[in-house]
Amino acid sequence: MAEMQSDLPSGSMDESFSSGAGLAGRQSTLDEPIKDTILRDVRGIAAKLKYVVLPRARVEKGAGLREWDLWGPLILCLMLSIVLAAQTKKADQAGQVFALVFVVVWIGSAVVTANALLLKGKISFFQSVCVLGYCIFPLVIAAILSWVFNLYRIVKIIFVVIGFTWATGASVGFMSDLVPEDRKVLAVYPVW
Repeated sequence: MAEMQSDLPSGSMDESFSSGAGLAGRQSTLDEPIKDTILRDVRGIAAKLKYVVLPRARVEKGAGLREWDLWGPLILCLMLSIVLAAQTKKADQAGQVFALVFVVVWIGSAVVTANALLLKGKISFFQSVCVLGYCIFPLVIAAILSWVFNLYRIVKIIFVVIGFTWATGASVGFMSDLVPEDRKVLAVYPVW
């Protein structure tokens, strides 16, 4: 019996995390309280939204967006879908509007990302989807404002035009930084 036990592997399976450092020098968050994890994620989402809200103020061509996440884009896409679905005149169209907005945002991000990758862009697929997902933030704000101030059609049009211009400008700025100089026009064309 003792001979059989000596053939079994022994040792610590989690040595890389025992000193607090994980893969690529990151700390292990497995023992972190849920509150800390949520607060860290919320701070990361806020920092990435700052890059979109103030695209001219971004340092090192959006270095903060290199660490991608899909929580922020998911939340923004859900918000946009819900707000636009709530504004429908007929209740039976709300589900269709929600699904359409959700699918168009994610499929559109995938198409723009595939285009950038085919043009030899220096970005990963999920990083690009993350950047484009955060760039819909001005559209979410425009949708909320047009829902709240539903007095005049011209006010809605002004909100939407400003939100669309801001979102497109942020998207074009990020995408043009990621592809070679001679391919910038081809990379940002699908964003328009």
